[in-house]
Amino acid sequence: MKREVKTDRAPAPVGPYSQAVEVGNVLFLSGQIGIDPSTGKLRSSFKEQAVQVFRNVEEILRTAGYSKENVVKVTLYLTDLSKFQELNTIYQEFFREVNPKPARVTVGVKDLPLGADIEVEVVAVRT
Repeated sequence: MKREVKTDRAPAPVGPYSQAVEVGNVLFLSGQIGIDPSTGKLRSSFKEQAVQVFRNVEEILRTAGYSKENVVKVTLYLTDLSKFQELNTIYQEFFREVNPKPARVTVGVKDLPLGADIEVEVVAVRT
C-alpha cells in the first residue's frame, strides 16, 4: 500500500507529483530544490540552495517518521560540477552522525527546475 507524505514545512511540489511516497517501510522523496517553504522562493546562492535542500529533505523525513539515519541512497544533481567540493562540505555536515553513510551518486546536468543549482533525491528505509 502506498502512502503520500506531505508537509507545509517543505516546499509544495512545483508539478504533478508528491513530496514523498512511502511503500511498506521504504520512503521515496521526490527531488528537492532550494526553495524556502516560508517564502516559496528559490534561495539565491549555491550554498543557500544546498543548505535549504537538506532542510527540506529533513522536514519531509521527519513528517514521515524517518530520520537522516534511515537514508540509504542519495542522488545529487548539479548544474555546475565545480561546486562538488562545496557540496561535499554541506553534505558531510548534514550526514555527520550517520554511519554508514548513504550510497550516493552525483550527476552533472544542464538545467534544473526554476533555474535551481542543485536537486537532491533521497530513498530511506525504516528497519
